[in-house]
Amino acid sequence: MKAQKEFFTVATRGRGSYEITREVARLVAASGVGEGLVTVFVRHTSASLVIFENADPSAREDLHAFLDRLAPDGEDWHVHTLEGPDDTASHLRMSVTRTSETIPVSDGRMVLGTWQGIFLLEHRHDPHRREIAVSVLGV
Repeated sequence: MKAQKEFFTVATRGRGSYEITREVARLVAASGVGEGLVTVFVRHTSASLVIFENADPSAREDLHAFLDRLAPDGEDWHVHTLEGPDDTASHLRMSVTRTSETIPVSDGRMVLGTWQGIFLLEHRHDPHRREIAVSVLGV
């Protein structure tokens, strides 16, 4: 069994979605694993990951609007506001999405659907540098 771990950083421009599929695919290919699993993990509490449609950007616009309605900024019941009005909202958005995704690998490639991509969701308004850990396991 092979095991490979790599890290990369995504520089965000603030709240939004950032596709990372190509970078993860590159790391899977470089691992030499033909059959196995890749786990992608974001090491932050105000950012998350999601597998989502990557063909039509309007689908992501709907996702952003949904999250805005689900966890709006600056609610008067928010207690954790040390870093600003998006502080609690960013953590809530992370808690209802995911910090990791696991994807099967077959023939040395991720087994994603035709219109599936891996996205980092930045939940803060300010730009950040987000660290992504990728682990590839298999034969």
